[in-house]
Amino acid sequence: PCLLLILPTSSIRQATKSSFDISSTTQASSIMATVSLLTRTLARRSVVGNALRWSNAGSSSMMARRAMSTYYTPAHEYVKVDGSTGTIGITDFAQAALGDIVYVDFPDVDDEFDKGDSFGSVESVKAASDVYAPVSGKVIEINEPLGDDPGMVNKEAESGAWFIKMEISDEGELSSLMNEEEYKEHCEKEAH
Repeated sequence: PCLLLILPTSSIRQATKSSFDISSTTQASSIMATVSLLTRTLARRSVVGNALRWSNAGSSSMMARRAMSTYYTPAHEYVKVDGSTGTIGITDFAQAALGDIVYVDFPDVDDEFDKGDSFGSVESVKAASDVYAPVSGKVIEINEPLGDDPGMVNKEAESGAWFIKMEISDEGELSSLMNEEEYKEHCEKEAH
């Protein structure tokens, strides 16, 4: 198989400029985060493409697309949707802004939250921040290992360091969240 990576012009300009003018580790980290995000995006799109090719036409095609989707809030929470289950945590952008995470507070299983409700908090050496539910629903699982090792958030914020899994009660709320491209643009605007 052949892999073709297409970068937006702004990313190419930034990467080119940064490769000749890296004056701090922050710029280097930003470039590495962008490359990591693009790599995950390509991998995710590959999985989605395969799922859609093998699904039936019509509503099952829509279900496959929804089942493989990740949505984002302006406050840097994400929800990865698999059927009616949402896996929720904070994004790489959020963990980088917070710094070294030292504590994560979880709700209890069976707690119910409306979209926008604070369901927990995250504390770092720099600050503490509430974490908000991107969608309404009932908590069906918490990531207990994260309570013992909150630093996992700094290593794998959008994979193994999820906070809760929630049974989504209103899938219509997903339409008000950002997709991956919109979220990337949102982060670029915040960074400037």
